[in-house]
Amino acid sequence: MAANKTTDTAYRVGVGVVGTLLLVVGLVTIPLPGPGWLTVIAALFVLATEFTWAERLLEFTKRNVKRWTEWLGRQPVWVRVLVALATAAFVYGVVVVVLHVLGVPSWVPGWVPMWR
Repeated sequence: MAANKTTDTAYRVGVGVVGTLLLVVGLVTIPLPGPGWLTVIAALFVLATEFTWAERLLEFTKRNVKRWTEWLGRQPVWVRVLVALATAAFVYGVVVVVLHVLGVPSWVPGWVPMWR
């Protein structure tokens, strides 16, 4: 593709647009339960195919996620359980805030009547 400048430019623009859209969706959904960080990393993978800055950021992200995972794996069980509980509490808090802001959907069972 690099031989044809028009095709190369169109491809780079397409990769940039798709990667940026994925990145924006990922950044918006990070605080929500779901695949926010996964979407951001997928967007970096897409952008890294054509842009050096995205490749460097992706390598930085992979390196630090690996360091965090290795560090957590070396910790005693009680630390890992504490991290898991803190993560679960954070996600629960985000769900509660989102339900309060957006309202509870009608399909939710009656165990949350205080929010209706």
